[in-house]
Amino acid sequence: MTELVVIDAGGTHARFALASIGADGAIALGEPVTLHTDDFATPEDAWREFARRSPGGEPRAAAIAIAGPVTGDTVPMTNSAWVLRIAAFKHSLGLERVTVLNDFGAVAHAVARAPADQLVHIAGPDRPLPERGTVSVIGPGTGLGVAHFHRFAGGYHVQATEGGHIGFAPQDEFDDRLLASLRGVYGRVATERVNAGPGIEAIYAALGGRALSHDRAIWERGLAGEDELAAQAVERFCASLGSAVGDYALAHGASAVVLAGGLGLRLREVLPRSQFAERFRAKPRYEEMMAAIPVKLIVHPQPGLYGAAAAFAREHLG
Repeated sequence: MTELVVIDAGGTHARFALASIGADGAIALGEPVTLHTDDFATPEDAWREFARRSPGGEPRAAAIAIAGPVTGDTVPMTNSAWVLRIAAFKHSLGLERVTVLNDFGAVAHAVARAPADQLVHIAGPDRPLPERGTVSVIGPGTGLGVAHFHRFAGGYHVQATEGGHIGFAPQDEFDDRLLASLRGVYGRVATERVNAGPGIEAIYAALGGRALSHDRAIWERGLAGEDELAAQAVERFCASLGSAVGDYALAHGASAVVLAGGLGLRLREVLPRSQFAERFRAKPRYEEMMAAIPVKLIVHPQPGLYGAAAAFAREHLG
């Protein structure tokens, strides 16, 4: 059995857990510890806090899923001040084996290994993920995570991307106004400015809502039905997300799509009755093809941690 620390470092939270990988490849996760990234200057500081809260010895191995492009030894996070310097991190903490991958690459690993009962139906035909072909994995959170994996006989290959940073594509007059308002702030408007959790603020404002203290307040009031305008903003968000997810499915040549992330879980009951599916299918000349693509939601409580362990096993344990 191999023991390691698994880390899922996002723009808002960093989750740590102990994990074990059995001789048969089975992965077991311990109880996760969730830290706020803003509370720590470096990933090393956060690791030491995790170690303080989880006494009893630290494995000499780690798998880190991080919200940013992993292209070399230095990995700056996209929506956090953290910068992971892999060699220095390994040396500072006395680690022997380390796997580092994009956070949504890790989620794709989790989806590829997830049993059918952890994938719930959202839209399209209610059937299992295909045994062969490409599956898009999309997750609205602090940013918009995008990855995909290709299944083939005997295995799969994960491709992480920074797809959340492609340009926002308006679909109607409301989206045109929304884009114009965001362009005045950001210049070029990436799709995650609308289709990630904080995007609800811009949608709410474009509907005529007054600024609230935090996007969380809009989500809470909208999902609870306590604020009619906030509820309209949630509906617009779901519709816009459907358009974006359909675009990714087209670009990836996907035969299935899986949504992920904490916000996805919060929208589990809302998405199927929203305009998500309608906007997902609305691709002129390809409506029939889009309608045949199953869209699911992974409900594993910690897909980033689980997927990080899976990636470590593939890299270090064969």
